[in-house]
Amino acid sequence: MDAGCRQQYLDALGITSWVRREGTGVSADDAGVEEASAKNPPPAPALAPALKESLPVEAASTWDALEAAVAGCQACELHRSRTHTVFGVGDRSARLMIIGEAPGAEEDRQGEPFVGRAGQLLNAMLRAIGLERGQVFIANILKCRPPGNRNPAPDEVAACAHFLHQQVALVRPQVILAVGGVAAHNLLQTDDAVGRLRRRVHAYGENRIPLLVTYHPAYLLRRPEEKAKAWQDLQKLHGLLHTD
Repeated sequence: MDAGCRQQYLDALGITSWVRREGTGVSADDAGVEEASAKNPPPAPALAPALKESLPVEAASTWDALEAAVAGCQACELHRSRTHTVFGVGDRSARLMIIGEAPGAEEDRQGEPFVGRAGQLLNAMLRAIGLERGQVFIANILKCRPPGNRNPAPDEVAACAHFLHQQVALVRPQVILAVGGVAAHNLLQTDDAVGRLRRRVHAYGENRIPLLVTYHPAYLLRRPEEKAKAWQDLQKLHGLLHTD
């Protein structure tokens, strides 16, 4: 990607300049976030208990079967208030899988994850590292919208988890990007703050897929001063995707 194109994408993120850092040192600002959010280290990365417990005896083995199962799911009360299920979108053999939290009102109306302003920002974030939306697979922890855009309840996550697990198994991504605290907490089974989780490469599932954590685009729209940190995360993601 040429410098002019890259700067256009950085401008879209609200970042006017950046300097590549050598080494793995943590900035004073990042150190402050880490100190403020320091907790016990997260458990050893593994398949989340909710995913293990909720896998059906016969998991859907094809995309068509899985999509039909999601569309007809009534495993929790969210099916009563949904307009559409939000299955996921993108390249079903992508190197990168992006996992967000739960559909919002616009996602529920359109049946597609990450639309509206947050989706536009996510698209710009992907372009900043040379990717188009159609080159990745995007999904959510939940396939139905919680009323009032509240956070998912534990029983809702448990009821929906096998769908996400099967999507990961079908995509077989090289890297997973967990977007926002809800996604990170459920995928990694930790309550550590995003500010602490985002600086490390985690391992997800029995195949130990590399997983990175970054801020949710909706959060970045509210807190544009955090976009520089998101750009650091994107550079790390780019490096993982281009590791031989």
